[in-house]
Amino acid sequence: MTSGELTLHVPDPAERENLAAFLTHALRLDPAAVVRLRRRGDRYVSAWAGTGFEALAVRTVVATLGMDDVTVAGDVVRSGLHGPDSAAPFALGYAMDSAWRTALPPESGFVHVDDVPARMLVELAERGAELAQEHGSGHGPPASLLDQTVLTVSGAGQEVGVPMRVVFALTAMDFIPHGGEKVDSRRISVDEIVRVRAAPTWLRLDARYGSVARRRGAGLSLFTN
Repeated sequence: MTSGELTLHVPDPAERENLAAFLTHALRLDPAAVVRLRRRGDRYVSAWAGTGFEALAVRTVVATLGMDDVTVAGDVVRSGLHGPDSAAPFALGYAMDSAWRTALPPESGFVHVDDVPARMLVELAERGAELAQEHGSGHGPPASLLDQTVLTVSGAGQEVGVPMRVVFALTAMDFIPHGGEKVDSRRISVDEIVRVRAAPTWLRLDARYGSVARRRGAGLSLFTN
């Protein structure tokens, strides 16, 4: 991480709202969520957050970050986006880099495997939620359900299994557009798609409002990159 000012500047109100919505969903899953902010080229900043499903969520916005890469408190960033001076660069509080212990997927090396209907993924999440209610405990859905491969896609010379935990992460972050307050498969356009991409060691689902990624074949490794 290079030295610089611990500030973020998101001049476009629509982009501020996009990032605020991302943080709202991340904080709903974990009120103490941290967010890792990374420069992406000259004009973009990617915000990464955990989901509680051993999958990472990311949203990229047009913004300027005072450092190349920093982890900060999610609620501090959201407050800054809603603050009176949100159109100007605002302070991000204290760096919390030691709180981020998960490797990020590579920025390149992903291939497009296939596109799947967004409605199908939400239907899978709905069915999974029903099963979780029946067989879950106070600790949440059973690991056997989360790790189950619920969809297999093939293309680009490979076959990729999508586990339930990645589908849950995608819907929990509200990355698929729908016409109501809660995600409901019946309200999702039949034309809405989610793109499945894969790298040698990572799986990624790209939806309209963001992406989720998970290391293939195992949980998230505990080291920073």
